[in-house]
Amino acid sequence: MNIYANILLKIPIKRISTSSSTLLHPSNHSFIKSFFNSNHTATVSRFRSHSSASNRQTNGFDFKAYMLEKVTAVNQALDSALPLTNPIGIHEAMRYSLLSDGKRICPIVCLAACRLVGGDESAAMPSACALEMIHAMSLMHDDLPCMDDDDLRRGRPSCHVVFGERAAVLAGYALLARAFEHIATATQGTAPPGRIVRVVDEIARLIGPEGVVGGQVADLKCGGGGGGGGLEQLEYIHLHKTAASVEASAVAGAVLGGACEEEIDRLRKYSRFTGLMFQVVDDILDLTKSWEELGKTSGKDTVADKLTYPKLIGIDKSRDYVHKLNKEAQEQLLGFDPEKAAPLIELANYIVHRQK
Repeated sequence: MNIYANILLKIPIKRISTSSSTLLHPSNHSFIKSFFNSNHTATVSRFRSHSSASNRQTNGFDFKAYMLEKVTAVNQALDSALPLTNPIGIHEAMRYSLLSDGKRICPIVCLAACRLVGGDESAAMPSACALEMIHAMSLMHDDLPCMDDDDLRRGRPSCHVVFGERAAVLAGYALLARAFEHIATATQGTAPPGRIVRVVDEIARLIGPEGVVGGQVADLKCGGGGGGGGLEQLEYIHLHKTAASVEASAVAGAVLGGACEEEIDRLRKYSRFTGLMFQVVDDILDLTKSWEELGKTSGKDTVADKLTYPKLIGIDKSRDYVHKLNKEAQEQLLGFDPEKAAPLIELANYIVHRQK
């Protein structure tokens, strides 16, 4: 067993039961192994729509209008949360990355999870903004020459290209600090203090060495042509580097909405499947789309000989795996109010079909 598998099996998963349906997490690889070791072929139509049960649940839900409404609300809240003030230079760099044209998936997952469990979205908006600040920070640092070395992000030059490497590093640090400050101050009066403390704990843990940072370390070791590796390493990277961000968003929203532990656990599972699905699609798009379509450098994973799903199993089987993950993610939402679950169901479908 390789070093990543050993690390992966030792990492604790807090506040989660593994006694129910199949779950992708560091101590359970039966799902991914059963899928890739099967005789499954590309008989599933590419990017097919979700199951008839899910269609019934989301019938009449206007996902496009929902996304437009929520992205607009999040962008307005982000603008207010980070005004242009002194020192001007660092705030310009922070706002340049934070307010750039993004999907806002983490904030929307946070808001949707809060509403799903019966909470008021206003209680979750500060955390939603904080999660986007953290995401922006991770992209700023990910683009640095010492990391993934990318000069293009969201259709325009990366932060370090415009403001310089030192400014990009410091702006990232500042965004991380502002994120937790914003949760602590802006959530007061909208949620009990205990819930706010738990949200801070959950987000800090999931973006730290047990989460996003750990995934980035493994990604750097497996990249650059000399890393090698297999499916277990790749799953470890994406469950930590990508899925952990989505998990932090779902759990934060659920906690602030007053969810019980069973509801939080189900949203953890949903977010892990969805986050992993996002990254598999990202690997596919890197091979099949141009930089103009993606808004970032395309084909870079191939040039760098990075570990990706298409590299290991091919594009067709990667696409089939996306649909399998989507099915597993949506099963976690069964039993919730169908109307309130519709945004998360359709968000998963959006990730499957996204073209950038």
